[in-house]
Amino acid sequence: MKVGLLQCDDVADDLLSAHGNYPQMFELALRKRLPQMHYRVYQAHRGELPADVHECDVYLTTGSKHGVYEDLDWIRGLEVFVRDLWAAEKPLVGVCFGHQLMARAMGGNVQKSDRGWGVGVSFNQVIEPQPWMQPAQESLDLIVSHQDQVIDLPAQAQVIASSDFCPNYLLQYGEHFLSVQGHPEFEKAYSFDLMDMRSHTIPPARVRAGKASLHAELDSDLMFDWIVNFLQKGAGFA
Repeated sequence: MKVGLLQCDDVADDLLSAHGNYPQMFELALRKRLPQMHYRVYQAHRGELPADVHECDVYLTTGSKHGVYEDLDWIRGLEVFVRDLWAAEKPLVGVCFGHQLMARAMGGNVQKSDRGWGVGVSFNQVIEPQPWMQPAQESLDLIVSHQDQVIDLPAQAQVIASSDFCPNYLLQYGEHFLSVQGHPEFEKAYSFDLMDMRSHTIPPARVRAGKASLHAELDSDLMFDWIVNFLQKGAGFA
């Protein structure tokens, strides 16, 4: 299977040597489940996109420090590409910024949440179990790092998992689009260092709570199992 990663940011220079960059985080998790995959990175944040939606069988989008509502050419271009993928029924999974970008591209509304920063581990309930969610589980606890949220859903979106803090946490669009606000690719050490780096912009109490939450068990491996199941099914490999 050909997997295309649409990279929307780089890890900050101060954290890069300790944690690696986002493409490596995704590749490590994906290759455990798809050892024979062909993996290609497109630096979408530098204007690089596939010339044709069929260059890869499936796609994923990463997080970003940017907001999807920012007036940047590469974001607008990526929105157009997302709609092209939808029209072609190509499987796409969006993470954090990618989750929000998919919602906006499909007609939803994304804004800074009045709930403030979400950092550390978020605790969510699965409200609409799906066949690709194997092994099945009623909860989904992942690392987060975001201020923005999907406020109004596109018409095609269905909420699969939710929390009081982030009601539109895990979304499915038809049989080919899936997106999640959390970061299954993040390790706890990276989340801790990211909170430290952003401590001048995140309220101290929220940073303390976020760091304390890192003692919880994560469902990152489960989420990647679900992502691969979804992509394989959508691309006809399962």
